Amino acid sequence: MGHGGNVIQELTADHREVDALFAQMETHAGADPKRRELADHLTMELVRHSVAEEEHLYPAVRRYVDGGDDLADKEIADHSEVERLLKELEDRQPGDAEFDTLIAQLKSSVAAHVRDEEDRLFHLLADACPPETLDELGEKVRKAKETAPTRPHPAAPDTPPLNKLLAPGTGMVDRLRDALTGRGKQD
Repeated sequence: MGHGGNVIQELTADHREVDALFAQMETHAGADPKRRELADHLTMELVRHSVAEEEHLYPAVRRYVDGGDDLADKEIADHSEVERLLKELEDRQPGDAEFDTLIAQLKSSVAAHVRDEEDRLFHLLADACPPETLDELGEKVRKAKETAPTRPHPAAPDTPPLNKLLAPGTGMVDRLRDALTGRGKQD
C-alpha cells in the first residue's frame, strides 16, 4: 500500500511501513550496527506519524465521532507511552540487553495501538466523517509529516493549538541535527 489518498489510507500505509521496519529489525541480531540505523528510522517514522495524528486525526475524531474525546485521549495516551519508550531507546546501542527489551516493548505497544486504530477508530471515523473531509485530512497529514519532529519529545504538547504551533520549529531543529549527525541516511 502506497502513500496518498484519504487520512485512513495514508495512516494505514504508515502502519505497514512500521511493521516492515520491525520485521527488518528481526533479521539482524546482537550488536549489528544496522539495528541502530533501523531503530533510528523507526523512531523518525513513529514520531512523524504520531505528530500528524495528534495535529489532524484526533481533532477530527473529537469533532465527528460520538465519544470522540475519550477515544482521542486514549490514543494520545498510547502515543505518550510509545514516545517514552523511544526516548529511552535513543541512547541505547544494539547488543545492550536494554535495547532488545525496549524494542520488544515498543513493538508490543505499537501493535496494540495500530490494532485499535485499524479495527475500531478508523471505522468509526469513516462512518461519521464526510469522504471529502477524509481526503482533506489525508493531505493535511502528509504535509504535517514533512515538517514534524523526527526525535521523541515526551514533554512537548500533544493537543492543539500548541502542538501545531511548536511542532514545525522542533521538526526543523531535529532535521538539522539529523543532517549534521547523518542520522536517518539510508545506505
